[in-house]
Amino acid sequence: MCVCEVQKLPKIRMPEQMPEKRIKNFEEVALGYGPEQALEESTRCLQCKKFPCIGGCPVEIDIPAFIRLVREGKFLEAAWKIKEMNSLPAICGRVCPQEDQCEKLCLLGKKEEPVAIGRLERFVADFEKAEGKIKVPRKRKKTGKRVAVIGSGPAGLIVAGDLAKLGHQVTIFEALHQPGGVLVYGIPEFRLPKAIVGADIAFVKRLGVEIRTNAVIGKLLTIDELLKDGYHAVFIGTGAGLPLFMNISGENLNGVYSANEFLTRANLMKAYLFPQYDTPVKRGKKVAVVGGGNVAMDSARTALRLGAEKVYLVYRRSEQEMPARLEELHHAKEEGIIFETLTLPTRMIGSDGWVEAMECLRMELGEPDESGRPHPIPVQGSEFIIEVDVVIMAIGTSANPLLLKTIPDLKLTRRGYIEADLETGATSKPGVFAGGDIVTGSATVILAMGAGRKAARAIDEYLSNG
Repeated sequence: MCVCEVQKLPKIRMPEQMPEKRIKNFEEVALGYGPEQALEESTRCLQCKKFPCIGGCPVEIDIPAFIRLVREGKFLEAAWKIKEMNSLPAICGRVCPQEDQCEKLCLLGKKEEPVAIGRLERFVADFEKAEGKIKVPRKRKKTGKRVAVIGSGPAGLIVAGDLAKLGHQVTIFEALHQPGGVLVYGIPEFRLPKAIVGADIAFVKRLGVEIRTNAVIGKLLTIDELLKDGYHAVFIGTGAGLPLFMNISGENLNGVYSANEFLTRANLMKAYLFPQYDTPVKRGKKVAVVGGGNVAMDSARTALRLGAEKVYLVYRRSEQEMPARLEELHHAKEEGIIFETLTLPTRMIGSDGWVEAMECLRMELGEPDESGRPHPIPVQGSEFIIEVDVVIMAIGTSANPLLLKTIPDLKLTRRGYIEADLETGATSKPGVFAGGDIVTGSATVILAMGAGRKAARAIDEYLSNG
């Protein structure tokens, strides 16, 4: 097929639940391609010579090769090709921001819509799972070296899987009762089903990785004790799990949640199935979510599914500056989330210990600040009230100090994150590596995975050559 013919083919739309139906359930919104849709979308790939899409993939998947296999109808082989580099393809196909990574560099995207790389990745990963023909890549012979990985989020899972394939004995220590990190406690079921996360984690276990849950490193054991206990290297991938608040009046009222607590209750603890599961969460009728990122979108859409009549998304800049994925913005609007942009909360108002309203100020945009975005400026005298019975603060997170306080010889940044080489994950402490949000601050799942990939190579080099 010539380039001109390929360019005339429109991007295949992803089937989805209708908004009026999906706001009443926690089932996955995007339904995925079928074989015919995947075949048709794969024909749009130009199979260009320089493969710019690979350069946009933090885990370096051979994208043209797997799409070529899809085009040939070799769906299992396509999944196996991806798994040569990525142990979590079903997860990445759902939550990776491909529009800012591989698809952003797609040559076809210069004139038409780029190839739906993420949707094809999701399709072949789901196809492999449905067929039950899970192929475990060949592993290098055992080296006798032991590596401790702290945290079973995306960075920890990737570094553990890669090191296991290289012949090292790897143990993941997870503080919670279920592995997966942000993949299980942070991302809602309707965007990332927990069965999908479980299947990808099972694959990592098949590579030979041991996962110990309910293991709080910093309390159960320290890093130094792990190194003395026979581990030759340690990777810290604990994420940035300490929620931030605005420190305004009334923020300690009942009904005011951090997004971390709200989403953990709803996702990991299954509060949306209460009392079948015994973790409750307040089901507000009028809910305000403060923030404009993916976590804010997840919180707002979760509150809606818990029965809220109105959900306000309160953000101090304009919609154009929101860091959330365009897909999440689109879904939130379809579902009826009310966008209160250029709005800053100034205090919470309540009675009998419970929040009842939120006072806000209108904002206007000024010159760009250090983030490169226009700086929001309060409009004096523009105060107004939003009646609410639940407020969810989704304005970001920082590094949890629990573990870091037990490692006095580990160098930290001024913001409390681990100082580590971004290309190797090496820290100031010999044998200790780190990656993901605990180094960069809150970022995306795929960037954390990319950090895990780089760290795995560096750890292997360290174990081989000291």
